[in-house]
Amino acid sequence: MLLNPNQTITAMAGIAIALVIGVTFHEFSHAFTADQLGDHRPRALGRVSLNPARHIDPFGALLFLIAGFGYGRPVPVNVYALRPGRIGMAIVAAAGPIANVVVALVFAVLYRAIQISGLRMDFVEQVVLSAVFYNFVLAILNLIPIPPLDGYNVVLPFLPPRYAFTVQRYAQYGFFVLLLLVFIPGSPLGQLLGLAAPLTRLVIGA
Repeated sequence: MLLNPNQTITAMAGIAIALVIGVTFHEFSHAFTADQLGDHRPRALGRVSLNPARHIDPFGALLFLIAGFGYGRPVPVNVYALRPGRIGMAIVAAAGPIANVVVALVFAVLYRAIQISGLRMDFVEQVVLSAVFYNFVLAILNLIPIPPLDGYNVVLPFLPPRYAFTVQRYAQYGFFVLLLLVFIPGSPLGQLLGLAAPLTRLVIGA
């Protein structure tokens, strides 16, 4: 749960800004990669853009703040228009989490620069540190191979066709499995997302 009554307004604002940055770059990367691989529908829909309004889903953003689990507006991708076919879909799917890792590393460098400068920039530091942490959270979460997360589409093209067909039959239940993992006490999902904290400490040199 991200909304904590003990958090200050500044901390909550920092988290919100960090999530907007993370979701925007995540969805933009899906759209840009799909466009480069031959599917131009995301561009036609205005999704090859760094404008957050193109990518933020209001309800998905609210879920992030309340439950620590949410989503942006999915980028529609036509797998049959991609090069090279199914592998192209895996590349498009992987682009989002990879973008979040890159954003986390860029903000980690910025955080270190602020620390070295010795300037007192409390709110900026809060936003930058939150951007590092929550971009790692987004990357880890989306690499889980459960639909509708990106990890599902990263793994699916590499399965033998017979197994891929079987998995696709049950894909419609993936969201409910994910909800169970979010809300069940002691869920391994919490431990997995907990890896974002040591990763953050590692890259900021804490």
